[in-house]
Amino acid sequence: MSEFSPQEPVAKVAPVTLSGRTVRLEPIAEHHRGGLRALHADEGPRIFANSPFAGSFDDYFDEALAACEPDVHVPFVVRRMDDEAFVGMSRLFDIHPHDRGLEIGYTWYHPAFWGGATNPECKLLLMTYVFETCGYGRVQLKTDVRNAHSQAAMTKMGAKREGELRHQKILPDGRWRDSVFFSVLGEEWPAVKAGLERRLSAIPV
Repeated sequence: MSEFSPQEPVAKVAPVTLSGRTVRLEPIAEHHRGGLRALHADEGPRIFANSPFAGSFDDYFDEALAACEPDVHVPFVVRRMDDEAFVGMSRLFDIHPHDRGLEIGYTWYHPAFWGGATNPECKLLLMTYVFETCGYGRVQLKTDVRNAHSQAAMTKMGAKREGELRHQKILPDGRWRDSVFFSVLGEEWPAVKAGLERRLSAIPV
């Protein structure tokens, strides 16, 4: 039996600021453009090696701004807490309030922040908001089947691998992308949260 009924209200998934120990997620705004553009200029090809997006950084940023709407697409800019440095971006999207499900994606960080506390804390902040504030019951994540680094991060986080969709997207270079899907359910969230908190507590600030 489902833990939710269609009549139970859920909170709107809206642009909010989410602060942790090492990073802060801010709702996207025009004033973020320059700092994020600099990250992309530094390591763009490496950051977006597995991305289905083609075009300039400003095209990418414009699309994110245009898509921003509560319960539709909620993009976040990731910044470091201690010095306001730009780290990357992530997004809540494919939001289905009636079915209590959404996806976390469009996630990228400058390689200087790969590993360490950044990704686990971002996922902790986003999923705490989704499950505990908004009342959702499923978070989905997906990645390119060739992106072993991303798959390992999702597995380490405690997400369950659900399977693959073959030829799910066509990439800018014309290749087909097979996507691997993962998820975390509401009943799994307490254990996943505890695991993320243990990982973060073991990482020095």
